[in-house]
Amino acid sequence: MFLELRHLKTMRAIERTGSLAQAAEQLHLTQSALSHQIRALESYYETSLFSRSSRPMRPTEAGRRLLAAADTILPEIEDLDRDLRQIAGGATGRLFLALECHSCFTWLIPTLERYRSEWPSIETDLSLSYSFDAIDALRRGQLDGVISSDPVDDPDLHFEPLFRYPVVLAVAPDHPLAGKERIRPEMLADQTVISYPVERKRLDLFQHFLDPAGVEPAGQRSSELTAMIAQWVASGHGVAALPKWAIAEELERGIIKARPLGDGLSGTMHLAVRRDEHRLAYMDAFLRLARERAATLLDDVSIARPGR
Repeated sequence: MFLELRHLKTMRAIERTGSLAQAAEQLHLTQSALSHQIRALESYYETSLFSRSSRPMRPTEAGRRLLAAADTILPEIEDLDRDLRQIAGGATGRLFLALECHSCFTWLIPTLERYRSEWPSIETDLSLSYSFDAIDALRRGQLDGVISSDPVDDPDLHFEPLFRYPVVLAVAPDHPLAGKERIRPEMLADQTVISYPVERKRLDLFQHFLDPAGVEPAGQRSSELTAMIAQWVASGHGVAALPKWAIAEELERGIIKARPLGDGLSGTMHLAVRRDEHRLAYMDAFLRLARERAATLLDDVSIARPGR
């Protein structure tokens, strides 16, 4: 039979993302390889699967039939894959997580809810008690994973990339910088920068933008809450460098604007785990699910390829 599971996965990815380029990135394939898959299917069945003239891409009647099959078949296969992994890797374990990322609740909570339903025998917890010493708690065995955008060089730890995201400068709509096409470091010399209360060397704005240019902002203030930072920005009390997905709601409401930093500043979200545990079946399942939920729930992110 010509039809394979990869074809169903391809159809589902295109339907969800609306473009070949984004679907290829989600499936860790080149766009040409994905195009070849679709052309091969259309040639074999002698019918088109997507309308090429619409953006986003819209399935034809034949495409909708394949998508319906994907909705039925793929969840069954994924359940089977999960069950076999649990049998092979041991069905019990612990996954205690903490956040160094102050904006991750929007995708992490749905991820954990789904994970608990799929791996009910794994003891899970999300702790808010280790915001500022989470990596040390991971080393001590008090945690099993840390969501972090700041990997450290430690032979006992493994930082698995989850997704990349753009970091933008959030400003009030009437701020003088709101009309700038791009923000240069020197433009922040007379600004108050609002950030999370972490070491300066761990803030992308300073480490990769201001410090290399030798620029010091006029002032700094901090808050642990992204929502509070966004409110301060909106009320004209300063500017802030934030992940674009973290302020999506405020951008949609129009209370703040986002401007690119230089040629484009970006960060990578990781899951930090102890090196001897990152290949455990239930840990691998969480990684795959975290990437899937981030791709579904967050705008302007690119999913990282699984590590080796």
